Amino acid sequence: MLLTVKSPIANIYKRNNKKSEIVTQILFGEKFLTQKKFGRFYKGYKTYDKYKGFIEAKDLHLDKRKKIYKIISKDCNLYKKPNNKYKTNKKIFFNSKISILDNKNNFIQTSTGWILKKNAKPINFKTKHFLDNVKLYLNTKYLWGGNSPKGVDCSALVQELLKFNNIYCPRDSKDQKKFFKKEVSIKKIKKGDLLFWKGHVAIAVNNKKLVHAFGARKKVVIMGIKETIKKIYSKSKLPLLCIKRIKKL
Repeated sequence: MLLTVKSPIANIYKRNNKKSEIVTQILFGEKFLTQKKFGRFYKGYKTYDKYKGFIEAKDLHLDKRKKIYKIISKDCNLYKKPNNKYKTNKKIFFNSKISILDNKNNFIQTSTGWILKKNAKPINFKTKHFLDNVKLYLNTKYLWGGNSPKGVDCSALVQELLKFNNIYCPRDSKDQKKFFKKEVSIKKIKKGDLLFWKGHVAIAVNNKKLVHAFGARKKVVIMGIKETIKKIYSKSKLPLLCIKRIKKL
């Protein structure tokens, strides 16, 4: 059964147990195809990237309304009514997908509450370059399996930025490395190129710097390319494997 995420962020677990590893997350409005129920969990996968795992049933509902807008801000406050006086402490996050039920003043109504119009754009909207939104993630804490500005890992940072610009990207770095075919030398590296190590990926900001969700720093940071290559090798003895270029930017 095809269900929609109703929680702001939902964890997808390795097993049907909240104590098991969080393998990824899924955002409000995204789709999850359920295959079998195990107690309060569904086994299935995210429709975007076919990533498999277990999700709590309470995070999903049946919603056949087409999601035609997406959230463009880091986070977005929800309101009980289309008035600034009715702001709640609840939020939805960057890249969440919404359908519009009503439109009033500077607000639009979603299935979970009212939001300010300025926080959403049509689903096909994209920025000039996929890295334009990286500022929303700077200093975000590193979280294994995280997929949002509340916590993100290295490969999810790449995936979410590309997804926003309607460029498909697998979830894990090993699959990203296989998916993007064009390899370039470090001498020709430019903005948007992906740098791969075993179990890690970073994005070139220019030919001198990169940005990544770096476990050693416990957050999303901009660092020098040469500095990062040296640091990862000295700490983990992992060499840079390759640099890949995304053709459709």
